[in-house]
Amino acid sequence: MAQFSIALSGLTAASSDLDVTANNVANANTVGFKDSRAEFADVYSAGAVNLNTSVVGQGVRLTTTAQQFTQGNISSSSSNLDLAISGDGFFTLHSRTATSIRATASFPRTRPAMW
Repeated sequence: MAQFSIALSGLTAASSDLDVTANNVANANTVGFKDSRAEFADVYSAGAVNLNTSVVGQGVRLTTTAQQFTQGNISSSSSNLDLAISGDGFFTLHSRTATSIRATASFPRTRPAMW
């Protein structure tokens, strides 16, 4: 029965990795998109009699989906309101009710101020 759980944890982890990859591919052409990377860890099991002993290799699990904040491509546009940051950082936007951050900076004139 333990081997089935180990194999099932591997399939679940592979499915999670495929979900992250599919999201990266689907958003590859989205302006300001930062891709993600699935990170995994071993599952340990503790001994029933001695809790100080543990057995490695009891499966795998997704620990986190890490955002990748690498520098993207900077390209020119015809709009004077398109901005880019070279290096680390985000655009901080303030309104009367909230403060938010954005990785993209295409600010059209016709859009009402809702940041």
